[in-house]
Amino acid sequence: MGTQAEGSFTVDSWEPEVVDEQPGATLARVRLTKTFEGALTGTSTVEMLSAADGDGQPAAYTAFERFTGELDGRKGSFVLQHSAPGSGGERLAVRVVPGTGTDGLAGITGRLDIRIDDAGVHTYVFEHELG
Repeated sequence: MGTQAEGSFTVDSWEPEVVDEQPGATLARVRLTKTFEGALTGTSTVEMLSAADGDGQPAAYTAFERFTGELDGRKGSFVLQHSAPGSGGERLAVRVVPGTGTDGLAGITGRLDIRIDDAGVHTYVFEHELG
């Protein structure tokens, strides 16, 4: 990848809706919004599908997130795809969906790494190339 961008984000809203609760797992849909600071400046909306295990602990999720704002002085939007295969130590994968960049961010590719510290602060490292 070409350039590395770093910063933080806050989760501004979290609206869960249980869609299927059965022994062994609970399936839910969550809509959330975020505000980004740092190299990415802007907001996003996220549509997430999640599964909690029989004890109610997060087990896996997948989501699509539309970021709208600015990166490296270029304004536009793009979509991120999240995939968290499980709570057994597997790595969260977040990538730019090819072809979703608009305006000054058209042609963007990349991968976003999310980190959450012990205090709950969310930071990111975004390795990307601009088209």
